[in-house]
Amino acid sequence: MATHESALWPPRYDVFGVGISAATYNTARDAVFAAAATGRPFCTTHLAVHGLIEATRHADLRDALNQFDMVAPDGQPVRHALNLLYRTGLADNCRGPVLMPLVCERAAKEAVPVYLYGSTQAVIDALCRNLTERYPGLIIAGAEPSLFRPLTAEEDRELAERVNGSGARILLLGLGCPLQERFAYAHRETFNTVQMCVGAAFDFQAGNKKMAPAWMTRHSLEWLYRLCQEPRRLFTRYFVTNSLFMLKLLPYALRLRKPAGRRE
Repeated sequence: MATHESALWPPRYDVFGVGISAATYNTARDAVFAAAATGRPFCTTHLAVHGLIEATRHADLRDALNQFDMVAPDGQPVRHALNLLYRTGLADNCRGPVLMPLVCERAAKEAVPVYLYGSTQAVIDALCRNLTERYPGLIIAGAEPSLFRPLTAEEDRELAERVNGSGARILLLGLGCPLQERFAYAHRETFNTVQMCVGAAFDFQAGNKKMAPAWMTRHSLEWLYRLCQEPRRLFTRYFVTNSLFMLKLLPYALRLRKPAGRRE
């Protein structure tokens, strides 16, 4: 786990070797702005089943995530696992695409500049337009698409100069899991900002993709909605990783279920 824990960050619990934060939208947003106010580096992300299973397969990703300050339960199954194993009593998950607009709304009210990095130029253009229309006063200190390849050392240095020189306090990363988590971890001491991995939030907020209806999300059916939208890309992810998740959860629950309040 990150060594610079604070009482301001939601507590974390071990799920398959990854510290998952018992975060709600309110506590996650408060943690982001508490970190932004200090000007210290801070890394946060949201893990659904796919990201969690990927972390069990790749030790470097698992180790990186355990150095994050906050890893919120994006998927309902991950929330259910926290409740089952540790009785955290979470009533809802904490998804990047939902937290991002909440953060932008508060950033607009408090004049906290944000920086957008990821996706394509077309998505970035639509995202900037939509966010500034929805949240008057939002300061977008910079916005640029991903190059969809590893950066050269010079490109990396120039990106850091742009982000740090922009005055942004929150860097929103829309690179997809696990690329964005690896990116944030690699730059945890490079950017003088909160790094907030938000996954598909850029596409949703830009209007490029539609979010699942609230009732489907509440009943853990968002995966089905997204599968219907992108069956070829998501079939293997959902059916393989969801099956692995269930196979891991039962013996893990029998072995590691602990009293409420115990932190990792």
